[in-house]
Amino acid sequence: MSETTNAPAKESWFKGLSKEFKKILWPSKVTLFKESAAVAIITIALGIIISLIDWVVKLGLDKILAI
Repeated sequence: MSETTNAPAKESWFKGLSKEFKKILWPSKVTLFKESAAVAIITIALGIIISLIDWVVKLGLDKILAI
């Protein structure tokens, strides 16, 4: 049986990955904080909106079914 090794391919893959990571423009701490805060605020706001819609629909259905 012939044994094949993928060591050179893996090494080349990791070198390529390392080069690609060096090209990434990482956000600054301030930008990261602002964007994370925006995501958190929008998530909370949408959760509240969905809860209110659910509550209104529930009230409406309760009124309709009570008739």
